[in-house]
Amino acid sequence: MSREYEEMQVEKWVNLEDVAEHLSISQDTVRTWIKEGKLPVYRAGKRYKFKISEVDEWVREGKIQE
Repeated sequence: MSREYEEMQVEKWVNLEDVAEHLSISQDTVRTWIKEGKLPVYRAGKRYKFKISEVDEWVREGKIQE
């Protein structure tokens, strides 16, 4: 592999269950926040996909308040 490729930080996508565990909340709460448009999320077919860095930024910005 090239040195440039090795230096790139490729963030993995995570699923709803991973985000719930990361935030120490229930999966139902994650689903509610998705429906309310509160959580940064992407769709991959019928699945929800997240980037932990975006979720963490969302928390840091104080958007986690219900």
